[in-house]
Amino acid sequence: MKKNGNGRLKGKVAVITGAADGIGRAAAILFAREGAKLVLADINEKGLEETVMLVKNQDGTVVGKPTDVSKESDVEALIDLAVKTYGQIDILCNNAGITGQFLGLEQEDGADWQNVYAVNVLGAVYAIKHAAKHMRSRNSGAIVNTASVAGIRAGAGLNAYSASKSAVINFTKTAACDLGGYNIRVNAVCPGLIETGMTRPIFDLACDKGKVDKLGNRCELRRYGRPEEVARAICFLASDEASFITGQALPVDGGNTASLNLPGMKV
Repeated sequence: MKKNGNGRLKGKVAVITGAADGIGRAAAILFAREGAKLVLADINEKGLEETVMLVKNQDGTVVGKPTDVSKESDVEALIDLAVKTYGQIDILCNNAGITGQFLGLEQEDGADWQNVYAVNVLGAVYAIKHAAKHMRSRNSGAIVNTASVAGIRAGAGLNAYSASKSAVINFTKTAACDLGGYNIRVNAVCPGLIETGMTRPIFDLACDKGKVDKLGNRCELRRYGRPEEVARAICFLASDEASFITGQALPVDGGNTASLNLPGMKV
C-alpha cells in the first residue's frame, strides 16, 4: 500500500516510543503516510517488528530499536541512532507508558510507584534531554508527550498511573518554557478510554461482566476511542500546522473532561 497522506511531515525525522501497538503504532503508520522518516522504539520486540513491517507496507522509511525507556542509556542510544541514521531529529513522540498493578492504595508498594514513574515520567525526561540538544542546533523541533485524562481528573486511572500522567502534563509545560527560546514546541495529548493493548484488561473485565456496551458511556460522545483518533491529534501537534502551540495538554477523550461527569449523570 502506498502513502496516501498530504505530506504534512515530508522531510521530517520522527522518533516514536511505545510503537509496538496501540497509539504508538497508529502514530507510526500515520506519520509514514505523511512522509516522515521514522525511528521506532519499544520494549516489546515482536510488536515493534510488526509495526516496522506495517510502516514499510506504506513505503515508509523506518528503523526499529528495542528500547527500555526507563533506562537512560537505552534512550540515549535510541536518539543517537536517529541522528546517525538520518542526520537530524525533528519530532519526538514520548508515547511509551504502563499502567502499573491493578491494586488499591493500601496494597500498592513503592516498587510499583517507582516502576510506573520510571517508564511514564523518566522515559519522557530522558528522551527530551537527549533529543533537545540536536533540536537546539537546528533551532527547530516538535515534541509530543502522551499523557492521559487520568492526569487531569480523578477516577480515570490507578493512583500511580494517574499521578505519573499529571507529572507528564506538568513536565510538558516546564519543558515548553525551557525550550521555547530555541523554537522547540512541547505539547501533550491526553487520551480518554482508548482500546489498546494497555487498556485490554479493562475491556476484558467489561466483557466478562457483559458490560462492553457500557464502555465509554460516560463520555459526551457515548463511546470509547480508537488509537487512530489519538494519532491524528499527535500528528497535528507534531506538524507545522501547530507552529504557534506549545505547553498545552490536549484532551482526546470524547468530551470526558468537558463536564462534571458524575456517576448517574449520563442516560
